[in-house]
Amino acid sequence: MTDTLEKQVGGYLISTGLKLCLAESCTGGLIAHRITNIAGSSEYFLAGVVAYSYEAKETLLGVRKSTLTRFGAVSQETVLEMANGVRWKMQKRFPMEKTVGVSVSGIAGPGGGMPGKPVGLVWVGLSTPEGNEAFQFQGNGNREENKAFSADKALEVLLEYLRQHAGKQTQERADSNSRCRLLST
Repeated sequence: MTDTLEKQVGGYLISTGLKLCLAESCTGGLIAHRITNIAGSSEYFLAGVVAYSYEAKETLLGVRKSTLTRFGAVSQETVLEMANGVRWKMQKRFPMEKTVGVSVSGIAGPGGGMPGKPVGLVWVGLSTPEGNEAFQFQGNGNREENKAFSADKALEVLLEYLRQHAGKQTQERADSNSRCRLLST
């Protein structure tokens, strides 16, 4: 049996030494709920912010009003600012090179869709020590199904990043060990 996405994410966060911060909108805390269902998640989960309104995104996450006005809450630009903003809020206690921020904003439905932004549209933001990325997905379920779909996609994006990050760390250790052996011969 395969481990759940959140359990796999937890394992990689522990092995890489990274800490997780979440900024959720359309999922309403569902990702944080799933992460904290895993025993021991306090080792790697720092914070989750549910910022549903424009005002909350601005006040709690530092999303610029001009970004929200120009692109809307469900946009690449907004999720990038959300993911980076949640990491930034934690930097006094946890250096940004040790944290990963994930954000999600979408249209869960049944209303709220518009031309170019249909119900089920979700953007996932990822802010890491290496940079920021955004990913767009399209769900096609009812409200609860779209929320679950959005949470799954956010966890999948995070898991893929963590797998790559863990692989780089393993390669760096192998390279370092090779250099040490060469120097000692």
